[in-house]
Formats: sequence, structure tokens, C-alpha cells
Amino acid sequence: MKEKKQNNQEISNCPHKNVLRDGGFLVCQDCGEVFDEDVTFDKNISVPDYYNDTQRAYEKNIRIKDSIAKRDPVIKQKYDKIQVLDKWYRDYNTSFTEQKKTIELLKSYEINIDKTNYQAIKKRYLKFNRKHRKSYQNMVIIFLAIVWMEIKETTNIRIEKYIKVCKELGHKLNKKMLNNAMLKVKNTELTWKKIKNLGEIEKEIKEKIKILFQKDLNNIPYDEVKEYIPDKSDYEKLKIEMQLLVDGYLEKISHENLKNLNYKAFTAGLIYYIGQTLPNRKIFTQILIEKATSFSSTTIRKKYHFLKDLLGDPKVK
Repeated sequence: MKEKKQNNQEISNCPHKNVLRDGGFLVCQDCGEVFDEDVTFDKNISVPDYYNDTQRAYEKNIRIKDSIAKRDPVIKQKYDKIQVLDKWYRDYNTSFTEQKKTIELLKSYEINIDKTNYQAIKKRYLKFNRKHRKSYQNMVIIFLAIVWMEIKETTNIRIEKYIKVCKELGHKLNKKMLNNAMLKVKNTELTWKKIKNLGEIEKEIKEKIKILFQKDLNNIPYDEVKEYIPDKSDYEKLKIEMQLLVDGYLEKISHENLKNLNYKAFTAGLIYYIGQTLPNRKIFTQILIEKATSFSSTTIRKKYHFLKDLLGDPKVK
């Protein structure tokens, strides 16, 4: 009993100057007294600064600050984007849900991504992400690059507008970053498959041109040509005939003449060239094609003369 009283007296007389953290508690190394986390010491006691704010209090303080910050709509929007990106990154090999949301947002800005494009983007991205993902920020840029690579040959949207839309959606992107990402994807994919021969490459290029030709031709509404073609069904037949003519003309053009071309501009010139082979050459004017393809009359005329040098003067069939 005397020993217990003596210990209590030692503790009460101890100035608690040698306090250290032990197992989550503050313990006086001289008398052994264990203090609660929230203990307040005498002002004369020398205790390191970090004892004034425990981990629990620190975390609580962070949560309070986060809660206050998120009441600001701008900060809340940025916070939500970070949360979405984190989920988006972890979703790389499952449902493709977050990536699909990004595609839907791009489509809301009139960037056309059809079902074929969507499937190609999904397959290409998931394959790349499974083998080469680094951080979610990098993979966002890779994803946007893959989207552009899949749609750039079949869209009238300029790369500058595409980048602007991506920025409006909250992605940090510029032309150099996009080009570097596309180059990285191409170089990586070369390691997955054998290098194609010139014949296979030429076939792919011509298939892209055919798709573009059909798309751009369908962008010319009947109202623009009804002055020359009274019956709408005749106009549909004419478009099919023009698409059939594309095969014959492309067969005469070698890979050497196609490899460095802007395929979209080339296709605009091809529509005008084939239009000049029709009995009525006034139907498909440069101005009409300019509206449908978003290329200037000057560009269309240059591509027309390029084709003229390759194929000769267009003749009425």
C-alpha cells in the first residue's frame, strides 16, 4: 500500500518533461504515466510541435476543409472530374463505362463516332491499356489519341476543334501531346503485328477513300441538286453509280501517288472529278462540294488537277 502511494506521489511530483509517443499514446518516460491523445500539458513542458495536432485531428481538419472547398461549384466540378478519372483509369479492362461516357460527351459536340468507330476504339484502347498503361493521366491522352486516329479519316472536324472540345471537357491536351500520343500508339502496335507489304497498305488506303467518298456524297442534300434532278430516287441511283466509278479510278492510282496525301482533301477533289464525267457537269460544283466536305474551292481545284494529271481529262460517260 505504501508502495502504491509512493508511486502516485512520484507521478504527481513529476514535471512530465520527457514525454514520447508510444503505441499511439503519449507516455512520460520518467514516471510512466500514460496520457490521452487530447491531453493538455503545462506551458512550461517542452513537447514537440507535432503533439499539438494528432493524426486523427489532422485527418478531421482535412475533411472539414475538403467539405468547405467542395461547396464552391468550380472546385466541386474539378473534384468530381478527378473522381471520374480515377474510376475511368481503373475501368481499363472491365465494362469500358467511363470511356464510353467520354465518347458520348465528344458526340454531344457534333464529333461523329459511329458504332464501327466505337468498337474499333474500344478494342484498340483496351489492348494498349492492358500492356502499356502507366498513369491515368497518360492513358487519358492515349485514349483521346486513339479516338482521333479512328475518326480522323471519316470526319470533317479539324484537329484544332477536336483539341478544343477535349479541353472543354477538362482534359489537358495540345497538338504536340496528341501527335506524340498517336506516334506512341503506332510504334507500339508495330511490335504486335507484322509489317504490312505495300499491296496491303494500298488496299487499306483505298478502302478509306471509298468510305470517305460515300460519306461526303451523302452529305450533299437532295435540295441542293433537285434543280437538275427532279426525282429524288434518280439522285440516289446517281450516287450509287458514282460510288461504283470510284473503284475503277482508284485501280489506276498507285500507292506511290497516295501515300503522302491528305485523304479527306483528295476525296473532295475526287467527287468533283467524277462529277465532271457526268452528262450534266453543273450538278456537283466546287461550291456544293465545299459545303459538304468543309474544304475550300482552292483545295478541291488542286486535287482535281492532281487527278486530271493522273487519270486524264474527265470524259462524259
